[in-house]
Amino acid sequence: MTAGIMRGRFAPSPTGYLHLGNVWTAFLCWLQVRQQGGKLILRIEDNDEQRSKELFRQAFLEDLTWLGLLWDEGPDTGGPAGPYTQQERYAVYAAALRQLQERGLLYPCYCTRARLQSIGAPHPGEQYLYDGHCRQMSLAERRQMTRTPSLRIRVPAAEIVFNDGVFGRKNAFLPATCGDFIVRRSDGMYAYQLAVSVDDALMGVTHVLRGADLLASTAQQIWLIRLLGYEAPAYTHVPLLVDSDGHRLSKRQNGITVRYLREQGIDSDTLLSYLAWRGHLLPDRRRYSLTELKKRCDLQKLTAENIVIHKNLENYLSLFFP
Repeated sequence: MTAGIMRGRFAPSPTGYLHLGNVWTAFLCWLQVRQQGGKLILRIEDNDEQRSKELFRQAFLEDLTWLGLLWDEGPDTGGPAGPYTQQERYAVYAAALRQLQERGLLYPCYCTRARLQSIGAPHPGEQYLYDGHCRQMSLAERRQMTRTPSLRIRVPAAEIVFNDGVFGRKNAFLPATCGDFIVRRSDGMYAYQLAVSVDDALMGVTHVLRGADLLASTAQQIWLIRLLGYEAPAYTHVPLLVDSDGHRLSKRQNGITVRYLREQGIDSDTLLSYLAWRGHLLPDRRRYSLTELKKRCDLQKLTAENIVIHKNLENYLSLFFP
């Protein structure tokens, strides 16, 4: 890995086909890195073994290649920071956990899902803050427990300050932002917060661009990356794509997939040109080549406002992006 070179990453989870929201993020990641002459990493975040499928992983590679959003390091191309698939990185996460355990930062949590849900979130749409129920449990009390615990990390009374590329300066007091969070689940799987932080640190990621829905996780990831002895990346959280009713385009919402649009005869340049125009990256509503998009798109035009996608998108594209 070359010092001073921007290293960005696109890190999808293979739990469904690539949808329009994925494409938007992948496109912006690609633009950010290519405009700065950096390296783009494709990382497959398949730590959710129950929902992740090889079928979708292969489809991701095919659809991103069709879009022209090629990467420099990834599961198919290799690279100096591999492996690039999370299920192949469990030994790396285990080593990070041992490091944290040796420093006395981890403790077992025996709370049931029902109890955790009863804590509640402070505001609608926000994650709950753990109340520390198991933090001071004695060794004798732990020995009486019969359920397999998760592992939580002790979060200090510290403030994390960072500047987001879209949302600006953010101040986050960790106990009020995330509380003691899980780093290994009770089923033995490594938690998202641990895996993504370790991956970004060890892969030398300098810039993270992702959806605004993950902004709330940023402070704890910065803290964890620094705790492991690495420099945290610069973060940019981009507006989400939503339908006319304000619902986020996602796999769970059965968002428009790349495969569907391809079947309707939409080409990749048309699709990316639409997203660039709709996201205010360029002023003119027309079809651009990928080379033109790389040259003309201005990421400084991104705002925090969600982007509404037209109904019957395939018809709209056919009419207005000939």
